Amino acid sequence: MTVARLRSLSTPADAADWYAAGRAYTRRVAEGMDFDGVDRIDGADVAATLRTDPAGLSPREAESVVGVLLGDAVYSEPFCAWMPTWYELAVVPLARVLERRLRTIAREVAAATGVVVTAPRLSRPRDTLVAGRSPLAGVSGFRERFVLAAAVTHVEWFGHAAAADGIDVPAALLDRTRRETLAYYAGIRPTLSPRVRRFQHLLFSDDDWVRDVDAAYGLDSWLFALWARLLGAERRRLA
Repeated sequence: MTVARLRSLSTPADAADWYAAGRAYTRRVAEGMDFDGVDRIDGADVAATLRTDPAGLSPREAESVVGVLLGDAVYSEPFCAWMPTWYELAVVPLARVLERRLRTIAREVAAATGVVVTAPRLSRPRDTLVAGRSPLAGVSGFRERFVLAAAVTHVEWFGHAAAADGIDVPAALLDRTRRETLAYYAGIRPTLSPRVRRFQHLLFSDDDWVRDVDAAYGLDSWLFALWARLLGAERRRLA
């Protein structure tokens, strides 16, 4: 199978496993960083309710679901903007289909529960300068651009999803992580500070998210396998 199978996502029940993977990722990172509020949501219970009765979600649970779905809906295009043009052209058409599916499901859950959650705005290279130049100026090679793209966008995705979950993430840490990450992966900064390195090590566990989604939806996708391999390698390097 391929990622095209994700085009069949159309109901909250269809998105339950997708949500569960995202919530597990957010919890894993938050626990590793000792952030407060990790237990305010039980991801397994929320996923079960999403399968059977989305209107039965509490406001906090619904915000968690909508936060994950909207965050993922808008993730791919900014990510692809960091990548070579050929990759962007290949991935964006399917990403736009998936965005529509996830946004539709998020709206349905929000309407059923009366919550309002705003989609995050994730960074693109055109939004950012490092030492007065594009962060891509000193980056060559597919792997290097992929890792830079992931390092920047998953910080911002996590900040959005954690807030929707009620997890207390210091704003100063998010800001410092983004600044250090851009400088480090752009080749300007030689190292990450210890706390930021630990944060990024945990954030690069999104290789587990990739495998969870691939398994849950029976994708057996070479693209997901590539993502998992690159993300996992960087996670191990940062350990």
